[in-house]
Amino acid sequence: ILEMSRSMVARAKKYTDDIEFSPMDASRTEPEYIYQVLEAVIDAGATTVNIPDTVGYAIPAEFGSLIEGIFKSVPNINRAVVSVHCHNDLGLAVANSLEAVKRGARQVECTINGIGERAGNASLEEIVMAIKTRGDFFSLTTNVNTTQIYKTSRLVSELTGFLVQPNKAIVGANAFSHEAGIHQDGVIKMPITYEIMDPRTVGIPASSLVLGKLSGRHAFKERLAELGYSLSEEDFN
Repeated sequence: ILEMSRSMVARAKKYTDDIEFSPMDASRTEPEYIYQVLEAVIDAGATTVNIPDTVGYAIPAEFGSLIEGIFKSVPNINRAVVSVHCHNDLGLAVANSLEAVKRGARQVECTINGIGERAGNASLEEIVMAIKTRGDFFSLTTNVNTTQIYKTSRLVSELTGFLVQPNKAIVGANAFSHEAGIHQDGVIKMPITYEIMDPRTVGIPASSLVLGKLSGRHAFKERLAELGYSLSEEDFN
């Protein structure tokens, strides 16, 4: 396998200078062997080494340790970009990707709405907004125009026929909706009380106050104002 990996990269080098190598099922392979393979393919000309959690088996601490080990144990790793490609079989694709980024990975392979094989891949919108919202923790930027996220999510959903679940982070219909009265009052007075990001940053015009059995008077009054009704406090009561 080691020689095959080296020779295939060398062959690709004859056609292009930009070569990505992915060792299948890296998260279940002995780290020491991964280190050997990566060193060999980088020497052969690979410019990106992509570490896949092919079957979504890894957990964040474990996957992060693998990425950290690559930086410590592959002598020529500074000649390549370290990338990750995580699947969501345990619901950890985004968490694993973010852990890898924190440990030094600088490319994340992800998909809009998290679509992909089996349980899907790491969700682009969740990764981008986690890095943007928690800039204090990651100290990184993605250069993604986040205001196009919601629009793009809906386009992908329409073209693929895969519906976005209502409670999907960032782009779900309920992501910026509030029904509980206390929450609604807080959002009206100061959105940051219950919203960690402005919906406009992902292309959603505004939050939604849902009138239901848990709603309070503040949301009801806000909705009346939106409909053009201006009531005195006495009339409202």
